[in-house]
Amino acid sequence: MEGARPRTWPNAFAPVITGSAVAALADGFVWWKALLALVVAWALIIGVNYANDYSDGIRGTDDERVGPLRLTGSGLARPDAVKRAAFVAFGVAGVAGIVLSLASAWWLILIGICCVLAAWFYTGGKNPYGYRGLGEVAVFVFFGLVAAMGTEFVQLGSLSWAALPTAVAVGALSANVNLINNLRDIPSDAEAGKITLAVRLGDPGTRGMCAVLGLGVPLLMTVILAFATPWALLGVLALPVAWAGNKPVRSRAMGADLVPALGKAGMALLAWAIATSLGFVIAALLG
Repeated sequence: MEGARPRTWPNAFAPVITGSAVAALADGFVWWKALLALVVAWALIIGVNYANDYSDGIRGTDDERVGPLRLTGSGLARPDAVKRAAFVAFGVAGVAGIVLSLASAWWLILIGICCVLAAWFYTGGKNPYGYRGLGEVAVFVFFGLVAAMGTEFVQLGSLSWAALPTAVAVGALSANVNLINNLRDIPSDAEAGKITLAVRLGDPGTRGMCAVLGLGVPLLMTVILAFATPWALLGVLALPVAWAGNKPVRSRAMGADLVPALGKAGMALLAWAIATSLGFVIAALLG
């Protein structure tokens, strides 16, 4: 459970919740496809967490880690066991994804393969892109655009215009979770040669970007979604959660003092997803 990092699970739940709600708004919700999409997203994020644990651990990146315990770096689990756990999770995601793709569109299998490859090469392989400042971009794309819009597509068979701003908001909030994690680890990552986006932006720039991703983008997307239905403005109810979650970042907390901000950012993501989805469902029920 520690290695699976439950605090990051909102990144998997939020796009499926919102994607399903957008499908419901377009009168296309299919419960069993939504459930399969949830299995895919959940298994992928668990696989990503184990894969990162393994790859960072064998590189020595986690030797001086401030954040949550890592299995490989701490020596609590053998590297091969952590690696095996990652691929078991990827296998679960793959099986569920193949079933979902065959029931929707076969070419989604190709996107699923890209998702697994992106998950592994985030910190795995000889040239991991997570060490080149592209981690947040990948989170935005795969746990925002692909996951949220994909969830609607497999149920509806097409994409409504509301799917894009919804996916952008989810992607931004998800990327914010990742960025806060990397903000905390700037000193150790820089020393280990892990050049994350936070290392590239520096401390002040990273804190500013967290405000943009965690507050600015979701607010803007909520306003845009109000043109689809005024009920989407329920998403504003999540902004106080996001504001409170950003407090440690604003107050220039460092190191271990930023750990609570990570969980709060995940809760802000989930709160926005639930509030906005509730608005979509109310609009769908009212016709």
